[in-house]
Order: sequence, then C-alpha cells, then structure tokens
Amino acid sequence: MSEKAILLVEDNPDDELLTLEALEANRIGNNVIVARNGVEALDFLFGEGAYAGRDVMDWPAVVLLDLKLPKIDGLEVLRRIRADERIRQLPVVILTSSNEEEDRLKGYTLGANSYVRKPVDFDQFVRAAGQLGLYWLLLNETPRG
Repeated sequence: MSEKAILLVEDNPDDELLTLEALEANRIGNNVIVARNGVEALDFLFGEGAYAGRDVMDWPAVVLLDLKLPKIDGLEVLRRIRADERIRQLPVVILTSSNEEEDRLKGYTLGANSYVRKPVDFDQFVRAAGQLGLYWLLLNETPRG
C-alpha cells in the first residue's frame, strides 16, 4: 500500500508516534503528512500558508482527524472540508480518544465517513490501524478513483 498520502491531524506527539508505528507495523507505506492543529490541516487541504501553491485536487487517500485540536478543533475542520465543493467528498475518519456521544453525533452530522475510538492497548491499536488501512487504502473506491 503506497500510493496516495494519508493526512494525519493529531496534536498529541505520543498519539502521532503510536499511529505512525501502527501503520508501519501493518506495512502501510503511504506517505503520511502530519498536521498538528486544525489551521495546519486546513492550510494543507486548501493550499494555503506553508502549503501555498499545493494542488488542492491532489487529495490524500484519507484524513485521520482527531477532535481535540488547538487553534481550530476537528469538528470545525470537518465542517470546512464538507463546505468546500473541491474537497467535500474527501474521506474523513475521526480517530479520537473521545467516547462522548455528542462528539459522535456531531461528527456524523457534519459528514464524517467513520468514527473510530483510539484503543488504549497498543496491540489493539495496531489491529485497528491495519483494518483502517485495508479498508480506506485498498478496498474503498472514492468518486475521484
């Protein structure tokens, strides 16, 4: 698995490392772009700031989006993705430690493709990352092919 990039939006360095290690353990070789806050994620997606000039039509295969982010939270990032015609069909998986029913409801209401709670156990997290990779990088067919 190593074609399209994955956009990981995660502010916690430990969770970032855990996610990267879990992807590697599952031999998911896609390039992973890490945005550490909501502003950085939106800059990447819309080709602004440090990513000025980036082709916004070159979508990542999937966005793995944490909810509790600095500057702009994950739900607002999702809202802005779904509000923009150029990228509204981009697959977005909420990957969070939040078990709040309200977060799940808001996430799906705003158009999340999936809501995955981060397992606390590393082995469970590795399995979950493998399943996410298999589905979103190999099995899922996006409207953009």
